[in-house]
Amino acid sequence: MVKVNAMSFAKMMRLLLEGPHTAHELAEETGLFKRTVYESMHALEKEKVVHVSAWEKDARGADHTPVYKMGPGKRAVRSKMTGAERQAKSRAKKRALLEIQMFAGPTTEVNHE
Repeated sequence: MVKVNAMSFAKMMRLLLEGPHTAHELAEETGLFKRTVYESMHALEKEKVVHVSAWEKDARGADHTPVYKMGPGKRAVRSKMTGAERQAKSRAKKRALLEIQMFAGPTTEVNHE
């Protein structure tokens, strides 16, 4: 990892001018720590130099990673599931698991040889 200097900051700005990027992508390209990039993006967002244009979803489908875009703009809103939607998703997952277990048959094999 490298220290924040004019070159790494310039590289980060060039990448943002090319298009939207996540902090992870910016950290990979510049060699900076993700935390350093997040702090820089937060400061730049406060000064209306960049804004969060979208959110990338994680494995569970929740909005997790902000996508930064150069220029002022309205911050993208994170989508939220209601309690009823979370419960319905959980119940569907449990039903699917039970169905798989029901059709899978016995899980232990006994060999009497």
